[in-house]
Amino acid sequence: MSVEPLPVPSPANPEDQTWLETLLAEGVLHGDSLDLLPRLEPGSVDLFFMSPPYADQRAYSRIHPDRYVEWFLPFARAMYDATSETGSMVLNIKNRVANRGPLRGQRHPYVYELVLALQHMGWRWLETYIWAKPNAVPGRFGPRTKDSFEYVYHFARGPKPHFDLDAVRVPYKADAAEIARRAQDKLGRRNTEAGFGRDRTKTYLLGGADPGNVVSVPQTYNQHRGVAHTAAMPEGLAEFFIRAMSPEGGLVIDPFAGGGTTVVVGRRLGRRAGGFELHAEFIAEAKRRIAEDVADDVPGTLHAVG
Repeated sequence: MSVEPLPVPSPANPEDQTWLETLLAEGVLHGDSLDLLPRLEPGSVDLFFMSPPYADQRAYSRIHPDRYVEWFLPFARAMYDATSETGSMVLNIKNRVANRGPLRGQRHPYVYELVLALQHMGWRWLETYIWAKPNAVPGRFGPRTKDSFEYVYHFARGPKPHFDLDAVRVPYKADAAEIARRAQDKLGRRNTEAGFGRDRTKTYLLGGADPGNVVSVPQTYNQHRGVAHTAAMPEGLAEFFIRAMSPEGGLVIDPFAGGGTTVVVGRRLGRRAGGFELHAEFIAEAKRRIAEDVADDVPGTLHAVG
């Protein structure tokens, strides 16, 4: 499918720059992201990190899965305009089982439809991450096990997005003696018949292992009880993607800020972070957490999976 290139947006005006300073000072602004996103300076955002309302799931935002793609695309276009050439959009979203209609009882494909629609819009679909939840809450799922993972999709605007693997490396599984032994290996390269391989003599010079694209971050009691929001995000999930996909001092925006976790974690990591929230009842809680630098959740421990 051919895609027409998106036009280059026009420069922002000085009033919008002052508005950005207000956003970063307050942390979260109350309003509809469709109204607020266009006020961001074109090409200024290093990372949009979000967990938008899932289809037909929360009482405060009922979006039928059949209409979800149509609902989300205007946000995606506004974010594209505001993203830098090295910037990214990271989307945490959960699939669901249809509770009515011809797909009743089956997994609804709205997540996959959204990913393809974003790619057709011009976003570069770089990776699919799995957020593994070791202690997922049981539920009523019919003839299937409980949901123990969610998707996190990484999209980039340009071909060379910022990505810092060193920032999210995890401890090696090998002990110190094994690491020392392998450091003495003078013939460390192991090639396969297909010509692929790696030099094991350099494997342990990087300070940690590549965590892979399965990110294990447990949900916690406080995540559900300590935050005045029905779908609070654990700190560890936000930390992983903010560390890897935005530079220090970079601009990080959450257009569905909720309880403010992205802003709290982003600021703690030295980013300029802010967010938008449509529902007034979440604003006071988000601002309290931002002011106290507390996301009311024990940070998740990242480790290599598999």
